[in-house]
Amino acid sequence: MPHHRSAARVSSFGTSIFAEISALAVQAGAVNLGQGFPDFAGPAWVKEAAAAAIAADLNQYPPYQGLPRLREAVAATWRAHGWREVDPAHEVTVASGATEVIFAAVQALVDPGDEVVIFEPFYDAYLPDVVMAGGVPRLVRLHPPVGVARPLAPDDGQSAPDVTEGSPSAGAGQRPSPWWFDPDALRAAFSPRTRLLLLNTPHNPTGKVYTRAELELIAGLCIEHDVVVVADEVYDQLVFDGATHLPIATLPGMWERTLTVNSTGKTFSLTGWKIGYGVGPRWLNDALRAAHQWITFSTATPLQVAAAAALEGALENGYYAQFRAEYAERYGLLRSMLHEAGLPTLPTEGSYFIMADIAGRGFRSDAEFCRWLISEVGVAAIPPSAFYANASDLPLLARFCFAKRPETLRAAGERLRSARTPR
Repeated sequence: MPHHRSAARVSSFGTSIFAEISALAVQAGAVNLGQGFPDFAGPAWVKEAAAAAIAADLNQYPPYQGLPRLREAVAATWRAHGWREVDPAHEVTVASGATEVIFAAVQALVDPGDEVVIFEPFYDAYLPDVVMAGGVPRLVRLHPPVGVARPLAPDDGQSAPDVTEGSPSAGAGQRPSPWWFDPDALRAAFSPRTRLLLLNTPHNPTGKVYTRAELELIAGLCIEHDVVVVADEVYDQLVFDGATHLPIATLPGMWERTLTVNSTGKTFSLTGWKIGYGVGPRWLNDALRAAHQWITFSTATPLQVAAAAALEGALENGYYAQFRAEYAERYGLLRSMLHEAGLPTLPTEGSYFIMADIAGRGFRSDAEFCRWLISEVGVAAIPPSAFYANASDLPLLARFCFAKRPETLRAAGERLRSARTPR
Protein backbone atom coordinates (compact mmCIF):
# COMPACT_ATOMS: atom_id res chain seq x y z
CA MET A 1 0.00 0.00 0.00
CA PRO A 2 1.33 3.47 -0.85
CA HIS A 3 1.97 5.92 1.93
CA HIS A 4 -0.76 8.52 1.42
CA ARG A 5 1.02 11.75 2.22
CA SER A 6 0.97 15.00 0.29
CA ALA A 7 3.94 17.35 0.15
CA ALA A 8 4.23 19.73 3.06
CA ARG A 9 3.85 22.71 0.73
CA VAL A 10 0.21 21.77 0.00
CA SER A 11 -0.74 19.83 3.13
CA SER A 12 -2.41 22.83 4.76
CA PHE A 13 -4.59 23.69 1.76
CA GLY A 14 -8.22 22.69 2.10
CA THR A 15 -11.16 23.06 -0.27
CA SER A 16 -11.84 26.73 -0.90
CA ILE A 17 -14.89 28.48 0.51
CA PHE A 18 -15.84 29.35 -3.08
CA ALA A 19 -16.32 25.69 -3.93
CA GLU A 20 -18.38 25.14 -0.78
CA ILE A 21 -20.61 28.17 -1.34
CA SER A 22 -21.16 27.36 -5.02
CA ALA A 23 -22.09 23.75 -4.17
CA LEU A 24 -24.52 24.90 -1.46
CA ALA A 25 -26.04 27.44 -3.88
CA VAL A 26 -26.67 24.74 -6.50
CA GLN A 27 -28.14 22.41 -3.88
CA ALA A 28 -30.49 25.09 -2.54
CA GLY A 29 -31.36 26.65 -5.91
CA ALA A 30 -30.01 29.96 -4.65
CA VAL A 31 -29.32 33.07 -6.72
CA ASN A 32 -25.53 33.01 -6.83
CA LEU A 33 -23.96 36.39 -6.02
CA GLY A 34 -20.96 34.64 -4.51
CA GLN A 35 -18.17 33.62 -6.84
CA GLY A 36 -16.93 36.44 -9.06
CA PHE A 37 -17.91 35.57 -12.59
CA PRO A 38 -20.49 37.10 -14.95
CA ASP A 39 -23.68 35.20 -15.76
CA PHE A 40 -23.90 36.87 -19.19
CA ALA A 41 -22.05 36.39 -22.46
CA GLY A 42 -18.93 38.24 -23.53
CA PRO A 43 -19.03 40.55 -26.57
CA ALA A 44 -20.20 38.81 -29.74
CA TRP A 45 -17.37 40.31 -31.82
CA VAL A 46 -14.79 38.77 -29.50
CA LYS A 47 -16.42 35.33 -29.58
CA GLU A 48 -16.62 35.55 -33.35
CA ALA A 49 -12.88 36.24 -33.48
CA ALA A 50 -12.23 33.04 -31.49
CA ALA A 51 -14.49 31.00 -33.77
CA ALA A 52 -12.78 32.44 -36.86
CA ALA A 53 -9.35 31.57 -35.42
CA ILE A 54 -10.44 27.97 -34.85
CA ALA A 55 -11.92 27.77 -38.34
CA ALA A 56 -8.62 29.08 -39.74
CA ASP A 57 -6.82 26.16 -38.05
CA LEU A 58 -4.89 28.37 -35.62
CA ASN A 59 -4.92 25.47 -33.20
CA GLN A 60 -1.28 24.54 -32.59
CA TYR A 61 1.21 25.74 -30.00
CA PRO A 62 1.81 29.48 -29.99
CA PRO A 63 5.13 31.00 -28.87
CA TYR A 64 5.45 30.31 -25.15
CA GLN A 65 5.72 34.03 -24.37
CA GLY A 66 2.42 34.72 -26.20
CA LEU A 67 1.30 35.52 -29.73
CA PRO A 68 3.04 38.65 -31.08
CA ARG A 69 -0.33 40.15 -32.05
CA LEU A 70 -1.64 39.88 -28.47
CA ARG A 71 1.53 41.28 -26.94
CA GLU A 72 1.36 44.19 -29.38
CA ALA A 73 -2.30 44.79 -28.44
CA VAL A 74 -1.31 44.93 -24.76
CA ALA A 75 1.41 47.46 -25.56
CA ALA A 76 -1.07 49.53 -27.60
CA THR A 77 -3.48 49.51 -24.64
CA TRP A 78 -0.80 50.88 -22.31
CA ARG A 79 0.03 53.55 -24.88
CA ALA A 80 -3.62 54.53 -25.35
CA HIS A 81 -4.14 54.94 -21.60
CA GLY A 82 -1.07 57.17 -21.44
CA TRP A 83 0.77 54.85 -19.07
CA ARG A 84 3.98 54.00 -20.93
CA GLU A 85 5.56 52.87 -24.17
CA VAL A 86 6.02 49.11 -23.79
CA ASP A 87 8.22 46.81 -25.88
CA PRO A 88 5.90 43.91 -26.82
CA ALA A 89 8.81 41.60 -27.67
CA HIS A 90 10.48 41.74 -24.25
CA GLU A 91 8.14 43.49 -21.80
CA VAL A 92 4.88 41.51 -22.17
CA THR A 93 4.29 37.82 -21.39
CA VAL A 94 1.03 35.92 -21.92
CA ALA A 95 -0.02 33.10 -19.59
CA SER A 96 -3.09 31.04 -18.70
CA GLY A 97 -4.90 33.66 -16.66
CA ALA A 98 -3.77 36.33 -14.23
CA THR A 99 -3.64 33.68 -11.50
CA GLU A 100 -0.94 31.81 -13.41
CA VAL A 101 1.03 35.00 -14.02
CA ILE A 102 1.05 35.71 -10.28
CA PHE A 103 1.99 32.11 -9.40
CA ALA A 104 4.78 32.04 -11.98
CA ALA A 105 6.09 35.43 -10.83
CA VAL A 106 6.23 34.34 -7.19
CA GLN A 107 7.99 31.09 -8.11
CA ALA A 108 10.45 33.03 -10.26
CA LEU A 109 11.28 35.73 -7.72
CA VAL A 110 10.95 34.25 -4.23
CA ASP A 111 13.52 31.90 -2.67
CA PRO A 112 12.86 29.90 0.52
CA GLY A 113 12.99 32.28 3.48
CA ASP A 114 12.33 35.41 1.44
CA GLU A 115 9.57 37.60 2.85
CA VAL A 116 6.55 38.81 0.88
CA VAL A 117 4.37 41.74 2.00
CA ILE A 118 0.65 41.11 1.43
CA PHE A 119 -2.28 43.36 2.28
CA GLU A 120 -5.02 41.49 4.13
CA PRO A 121 -7.76 40.65 3.11
CA PHE A 122 -6.21 39.22 -0.05
CA TYR A 123 -7.15 37.32 -3.18
CA ASP A 124 -7.10 33.74 -1.98
CA ALA A 125 -4.30 32.53 -4.30
CA TYR A 126 -1.65 34.88 -2.89
CA LEU A 127 -0.88 33.02 0.32
CA PRO A 128 -0.62 29.53 -1.28
CA ASP A 129 1.63 30.99 -3.99
CA VAL A 130 4.04 32.30 -1.36
CA VAL A 131 3.90 29.11 0.72
CA MET A 132 4.65 26.91 -2.31
CA ALA A 133 7.70 29.05 -3.09
CA GLY A 134 8.95 28.65 0.48
CA GLY A 135 8.40 32.34 1.17
CA VAL A 136 7.31 33.96 4.42
CA PRO A 137 4.17 36.13 4.23
CA ARG A 138 4.17 39.46 6.09
CA LEU A 139 0.58 40.65 6.39
CA VAL A 140 -0.61 44.24 6.61
CA ARG A 141 -4.24 44.64 7.63
CA LEU A 142 -6.66 46.79 5.63
CA HIS A 143 -9.20 48.28 8.03
CA PRO A 144 -12.83 48.96 7.07
CA PRO A 145 -14.29 52.47 7.32
CA VAL A 146 -16.03 53.46 10.53
CA GLY A 147 -19.60 54.73 10.45
CA VAL A 148 -20.26 54.21 6.76
CA ALA A 149 -22.76 51.38 6.92
CA ARG A 150 -26.00 53.26 7.18
CA PRO A 151 -29.14 52.97 5.00
CA LEU A 152 -29.43 55.19 1.97
CA ALA A 153 -32.00 57.94 1.98
CA PRO A 154 -35.34 56.70 0.52
CA ASP A 155 -35.01 58.89 -2.57
CA ASP A 156 -31.34 58.14 -3.18
CA GLY A 157 -30.53 54.70 -4.49
CA GLN A 158 -27.25 55.70 -6.11
CA SER A 159 -25.12 57.72 -3.72
CA ALA A 160 -22.55 55.96 -1.57
CA PRO A 161 -22.74 56.09 2.24
CA ASP A 162 -20.83 58.90 3.88
CA VAL A 163 -17.29 58.24 5.02
CA THR A 164 -17.14 59.51 8.58
CA GLU A 165 -13.57 58.40 9.20
CA GLY A 166 -11.01 59.06 6.52
CA SER A 167 -8.06 56.91 5.63
CA PRO A 168 -4.90 57.54 7.66
CA SER A 169 -3.01 56.21 4.65
CA ALA A 170 -4.66 58.59 2.16
CA GLY A 171 -2.44 61.62 2.78
CA ALA A 172 -3.33 65.24 3.38
CA GLY A 173 -5.42 66.78 0.63
CA GLN A 174 -6.00 63.39 -1.02
CA ARG A 175 -9.31 61.69 -1.71
CA PRO A 176 -9.75 59.37 1.30
CA SER A 177 -10.00 55.66 0.61
CA PRO A 178 -12.67 53.96 2.75
CA TRP A 179 -10.50 50.92 3.48
CA TRP A 180 -7.21 52.04 5.01
CA PHE A 181 -3.95 50.71 6.37
CA ASP A 182 -1.63 51.98 9.08
CA PRO A 183 1.51 53.41 7.44
CA ASP A 184 3.58 52.37 10.46
CA ALA A 185 2.32 48.80 10.16
CA LEU A 186 3.37 48.78 6.52
CA ARG A 187 6.83 50.13 7.36
CA ALA A 188 7.22 47.48 10.06
CA ALA A 189 6.42 44.71 7.56
CA PHE A 190 9.63 45.43 5.62
CA SER A 191 12.92 43.85 6.62
CA PRO A 192 16.27 42.93 5.01
CA ARG A 193 14.56 39.66 3.93
CA THR A 194 11.72 41.36 2.06
CA ARG A 195 11.82 40.42 -1.61
CA LEU A 196 8.32 41.05 -2.95
CA LEU A 197 5.12 43.01 -2.31
CA LEU A 198 1.81 41.79 -3.72
CA LEU A 199 -0.56 44.66 -4.50
CA ASN A 200 -4.15 44.38 -5.74
CA THR A 201 -5.90 47.52 -6.96
CA PRO A 202 -8.83 47.79 -7.55
CA HIS A 203 -9.04 45.38 -4.67
CA ASN A 204 -10.88 42.10 -4.23
CA PRO A 205 -12.77 41.65 -1.91
CA THR A 206 -13.11 45.19 -0.48
CA GLY A 207 -13.60 47.24 -3.65
CA LYS A 208 -10.82 49.60 -2.53
CA VAL A 209 -8.86 51.62 -5.10
CA TYR A 210 -5.49 52.68 -3.70
CA THR A 211 -4.96 56.43 -3.72
CA ARG A 212 -1.93 58.15 -5.21
CA ALA A 213 -0.64 58.95 -1.72
CA GLU A 214 -0.95 55.31 -0.66
CA LEU A 215 0.81 54.14 -3.80
CA GLU A 216 3.57 56.70 -3.30
CA LEU A 217 4.10 55.45 0.26
CA ILE A 218 4.26 51.84 -0.97
CA ALA A 219 6.59 52.82 -3.81
CA GLY A 220 8.94 54.73 -1.52
CA LEU A 221 9.31 51.76 0.81
CA CYS A 222 9.87 49.35 -2.08
CA ILE A 223 12.58 51.57 -3.53
CA GLU A 224 14.20 52.03 -0.11
CA HIS A 225 14.28 48.27 0.55
CA ASP A 226 14.89 47.17 -3.07
CA VAL A 227 11.61 45.24 -3.24
CA VAL A 228 9.76 44.09 -6.36
CA VAL A 229 6.01 44.73 -6.73
CA VAL A 230 3.65 42.30 -8.41
CA ALA A 231 0.61 44.50 -9.08
CA ASP A 232 -2.63 42.60 -9.72
CA GLU A 233 -4.75 45.10 -11.69
CA VAL A 234 -7.35 42.85 -13.34
CA TYR A 235 -10.18 45.25 -12.39
CA ASP A 236 -8.42 48.33 -13.79
CA GLN A 237 -11.38 49.23 -16.04
CA LEU A 238 -13.95 48.95 -13.23
CA VAL A 239 -13.85 52.09 -11.06
CA PHE A 240 -16.77 54.03 -9.60
CA ASP A 241 -17.80 57.10 -7.61
CA GLY A 242 -14.91 59.32 -8.67
CA ALA A 243 -12.09 56.90 -7.93
CA THR A 244 -9.17 56.76 -10.37
CA HIS A 245 -7.03 53.74 -11.08
CA LEU A 246 -3.33 54.57 -11.12
CA PRO A 247 -0.87 51.79 -12.05
CA ILE A 248 1.95 51.82 -9.51
CA ALA A 249 4.38 51.06 -12.37
CA THR A 250 3.83 54.63 -13.65
CA LEU A 251 5.23 56.24 -10.48
CA PRO A 252 8.86 57.46 -10.53
CA GLY A 253 11.35 54.66 -10.03
CA MET A 254 8.72 51.91 -10.12
CA TRP A 255 8.74 50.63 -13.71
CA GLU A 256 12.10 48.93 -13.09
CA ARG A 257 10.71 46.95 -10.14
CA THR A 258 7.05 46.31 -11.03
CA LEU A 259 5.32 43.47 -12.86
CA THR A 260 1.75 44.54 -13.66
CA VAL A 261 -0.70 41.66 -14.03
CA ASN A 262 -3.92 41.85 -16.03
CA SER A 263 -6.26 39.67 -18.05
CA THR A 264 -9.11 39.76 -20.51
CA GLY A 265 -11.38 37.68 -18.28
CA LYS A 266 -12.88 40.41 -16.11
CA THR A 267 -12.85 43.19 -18.69
CA PHE A 268 -14.54 41.17 -21.44
CA SER A 269 -16.69 38.82 -19.29
CA LEU A 270 -14.73 35.78 -20.49
CA THR A 271 -13.31 34.45 -17.23
CA GLY A 272 -13.21 30.84 -18.47
CA TRP A 273 -10.84 31.68 -21.31
CA LYS A 274 -7.95 32.24 -18.88
CA ILE A 275 -5.92 34.74 -20.92
CA GLY A 276 -3.66 36.74 -18.60
CA TYR A 277 -0.50 38.73 -19.12
CA GLY A 278 2.32 40.41 -17.25
CA VAL A 279 3.80 43.78 -18.22
CA GLY A 280 7.11 45.04 -16.91
CA PRO A 281 10.81 45.52 -17.56
CA ARG A 282 12.71 42.89 -19.53
CA TRP A 283 14.46 41.38 -16.50
CA LEU A 284 11.14 40.69 -14.77
CA ASN A 285 9.63 39.22 -17.94
CA ASP A 286 12.70 37.03 -18.40
CA ALA A 287 12.18 35.69 -14.87
CA LEU A 288 8.45 35.25 -15.43
CA ARG A 289 9.01 33.38 -18.70
CA ALA A 290 11.60 31.09 -17.08
CA ALA A 291 8.91 29.83 -14.69
CA HIS A 292 5.95 30.03 -17.08
CA GLN A 293 7.55 27.70 -19.63
CA TRP A 294 7.51 24.87 -17.07
CA ILE A 295 4.00 25.53 -15.72
CA THR A 296 1.70 25.70 -18.76
CA PHE A 297 4.29 26.53 -21.47
CA SER A 298 1.68 28.26 -23.61
CA THR A 299 -1.96 29.34 -23.70
CA ALA A 300 -4.77 28.45 -26.12
CA THR A 301 -3.89 29.89 -29.53
CA PRO A 302 -7.38 30.79 -30.87
CA LEU A 303 -8.28 32.44 -27.57
CA GLN A 304 -5.12 34.54 -27.72
CA VAL A 305 -6.15 35.67 -31.21
CA ALA A 306 -9.57 36.64 -29.86
CA ALA A 307 -8.03 38.39 -26.84
CA ALA A 308 -5.95 40.48 -29.22
CA ALA A 309 -9.08 41.34 -31.20
CA ALA A 310 -10.80 42.31 -27.93
CA LEU A 311 -8.06 44.74 -26.87
CA GLU A 312 -7.74 46.17 -30.38
CA GLY A 313 -11.49 46.64 -30.77
CA ALA A 314 -11.98 48.15 -27.32
CA LEU A 315 -9.67 51.02 -28.24
CA GLU A 316 -11.74 51.79 -31.33
CA ASN A 317 -15.39 51.10 -30.57
CA GLY A 318 -16.01 52.77 -27.20
CA TYR A 319 -16.29 49.45 -25.39
CA TYR A 320 -14.66 50.56 -22.13
CA ALA A 321 -17.07 53.46 -21.55
CA GLN A 322 -20.09 51.24 -22.21
CA PHE A 323 -18.62 48.51 -20.00
CA ARG A 324 -18.19 50.91 -17.05
CA ALA A 325 -21.66 52.42 -17.53
CA GLU A 326 -23.33 49.00 -17.48
CA TYR A 327 -21.42 47.98 -14.37
CA ALA A 328 -22.20 51.25 -12.62
CA GLU A 329 -25.89 50.49 -13.21
CA ARG A 330 -25.52 46.98 -11.79
CA TYR A 331 -23.60 48.35 -8.82
CA GLY A 332 -26.30 50.89 -8.02
CA LEU A 333 -29.04 48.30 -8.41
CA LEU A 334 -27.53 45.76 -6.04
CA ARG A 335 -26.48 48.39 -3.53
CA SER A 336 -30.02 49.78 -3.35
CA MET A 337 -31.54 46.33 -2.90
CA LEU A 338 -29.12 45.39 -0.13
CA HIS A 339 -30.00 48.57 1.75
CA GLU A 340 -33.71 47.88 1.28
CA ALA A 341 -33.13 44.44 2.79
CA GLY A 342 -31.52 45.95 5.87
CA LEU A 343 -27.95 45.18 4.79
CA PRO A 344 -26.10 48.52 4.64
CA THR A 345 -23.12 48.49 2.32
CA LEU A 346 -19.59 49.84 2.44
CA PRO A 347 -18.48 51.98 -0.51
CA THR A 348 -17.14 50.21 -3.58
CA GLU A 349 -14.57 52.21 -5.54
CA GLY A 350 -13.60 49.46 -7.95
CA SER A 351 -13.96 45.74 -8.87
CA TYR A 352 -17.40 44.12 -9.14
CA PHE A 353 -17.98 43.34 -5.46
CA ILE A 354 -19.93 45.00 -2.65
CA MET A 355 -19.30 44.40 1.04
CA ALA A 356 -22.42 44.51 3.23
CA ASP A 357 -22.46 45.03 7.00
CA ILE A 358 -24.04 42.05 8.79
CA ALA A 359 -23.10 43.04 12.34
CA GLY A 360 -25.89 42.94 14.92
CA ARG A 361 -27.81 40.24 13.03
CA GLY A 362 -27.28 37.50 15.59
CA PHE A 363 -24.64 35.54 13.69
CA ARG A 364 -21.37 34.46 15.26
CA SER A 365 -19.44 34.60 11.99
CA ASP A 366 -19.70 35.68 8.38
CA ALA A 367 -19.62 32.02 7.28
CA GLU A 368 -22.62 31.24 9.49
CA PHE A 369 -24.49 34.17 7.96
CA CYS A 370 -23.67 33.12 4.39
CA ARG A 371 -24.78 29.53 4.99
CA TRP A 372 -28.04 30.84 6.49
CA LEU A 373 -28.50 33.22 3.56
CA ILE A 374 -28.28 30.33 1.11
CA SER A 375 -30.49 27.85 2.96
CA GLU A 376 -33.17 30.24 4.26
CA VAL A 377 -33.20 33.12 1.79
CA GLY A 378 -31.91 31.55 -1.39
CA VAL A 379 -29.09 34.00 -2.11
CA ALA A 380 -25.38 33.14 -2.12
CA ALA A 381 -22.64 35.49 -0.91
CA ILE A 382 -19.02 34.92 0.13
CA PRO A 383 -17.78 35.30 3.74
CA PRO A 384 -14.79 37.68 3.63
CA SER A 385 -13.03 35.72 6.40
CA ALA A 386 -11.92 33.44 3.53
CA PHE A 387 -9.60 36.26 2.47
CA TYR A 388 -7.73 36.44 5.80
CA ALA A 389 -4.94 34.27 7.18
CA ASN A 390 -6.24 34.71 10.72
CA ALA A 391 -10.01 34.77 11.14
CA SER A 392 -9.93 36.46 14.55
CA ASP A 393 -10.95 40.07 15.20
CA LEU A 394 -12.64 40.56 11.83
CA PRO A 395 -15.54 42.84 10.90
CA LEU A 396 -18.79 41.00 10.21
CA LEU A 397 -19.33 41.52 6.50
CA ALA A 398 -20.54 39.60 3.45
CA ARG A 399 -19.27 40.00 -0.10
CA PHE A 400 -21.80 40.16 -2.94
CA CYS A 401 -20.90 40.08 -6.65
CA PHE A 402 -22.76 42.37 -9.07
CA ALA A 403 -21.27 40.92 -12.29
CA LYS A 404 -24.74 39.58 -13.05
CA ARG A 405 -27.63 40.31 -15.37
CA PRO A 406 -30.09 42.90 -13.99
CA GLU A 407 -32.78 40.21 -13.83
CA THR A 408 -30.46 38.05 -11.69
CA LEU A 409 -29.85 40.96 -9.33
CA ARG A 410 -33.57 41.75 -9.13
CA ALA A 411 -34.36 38.11 -8.36
CA ALA A 412 -31.84 38.23 -5.52
CA GLY A 413 -33.34 41.52 -4.32
CA GLU A 414 -36.85 40.05 -4.18
CA ARG A 415 -35.63 37.17 -2.04
CA LEU A 416 -33.68 39.47 0.25
CA ARG A 417 -36.66 41.81 0.74
CA SER A 418 -39.02 38.92 1.48
CA ALA A 419 -36.78 37.48 4.16
CA ARG A 420 -35.18 40.16 6.28
CA THR A 421 -32.28 38.85 8.34
CA PRO A 422 -32.93 38.20 12.05
CA ARG A 423 -31.64 40.61 14.64
